[in-house]
Amino acid sequence: MSFEPIWGAIIAWYLFLAGLGGGAFITSAFLGWRHPEAVNMRKVGHLIAPIVVIIGLCLLMFDAEGGLHNPLRFALLLTNFGSVMTWGVVFLGGFTIVAIVVVVLDFLKKSVPVWLDIVGVLFAVCVAVYTGALLGVCKTFPLWNNALLPILFLVSAVSAGMASVLLVAVVRHADEFNRVGVLKKFHFCLPIIELVLVASLMFITSFNSVAGWNSVMSLLVGQYAPLFWIGLVAIGLVLPTALETWLLFFSPKEFEESRKAHWISFGSDAGVLVGGFLLRFLVVVAALPVTITVPMM
Repeated sequence: MSFEPIWGAIIAWYLFLAGLGGGAFITSAFLGWRHPEAVNMRKVGHLIAPIVVIIGLCLLMFDAEGGLHNPLRFALLLTNFGSVMTWGVVFLGGFTIVAIVVVVLDFLKKSVPVWLDIVGVLFAVCVAVYTGALLGVCKTFPLWNNALLPILFLVSAVSAGMASVLLVAVVRHADEFNRVGVLKKFHFCLPIIELVLVASLMFITSFNSVAGWNSVMSLLVGQYAPLFWIGLVAIGLVLPTALETWLLFFSPKEFEESRKAHWISFGSDAGVLVGGFLLRFLVVVAALPVTITVPMM
């Protein structure tokens, strides 16, 4: 029996962009803490955050055609605080407002208060976790209904957010890029953690039901295997880890700060972004529901 996914690429883009925005804001806050001299990189993260989240929300509204024809439906979500989607609206709305305020402060060349940074980071974490919890509400889909999924999406969101800031910085602010060693080393760890979480998610899901087993097999050896192994694992996780291991720990400092090394870092960060999107896309499209059998009376 074949099964058509209930969601597709548009929802995957929404989940990816929402997480990316949260991760970019967290990156800016991290830079303010450990690399306060990287002023331009902080502004890059601040600018990325609201732009990608707003684009993601527009995609969500486009996918939910009823919301386009009757926007009141989205407002009515705020009336049910027992729903994950209601909390998602709160988190996304609060984060977007804070992110826009921070961008305005940057344009006015005013410093961002520490308390506003903290509030933004809290909203950013909630947004990233929510993107995984939103799928987990669908309890009949074993690949989604897993406690590891929100954690995986949070780690992936922070990784993608850092990659986006580093990718822009290596092109526009190479001098600052060379000085943010702590950020680069922290970012280096995230794809490794992601790889462990992906493997754990596959292992747990494959043993909890027939639907879970079939979902995992479609990723490992089925129709989505090329995207999983080549796109997510190789390009999105293993290659960035290998390249950054070489650049950070085995290459001379002179080479690490060279333009050639910068382009290698650019390719590594681009791979992280590809992997971040493919993670959500594959989780969305590969999930199969548990088949419920009703006994004959």
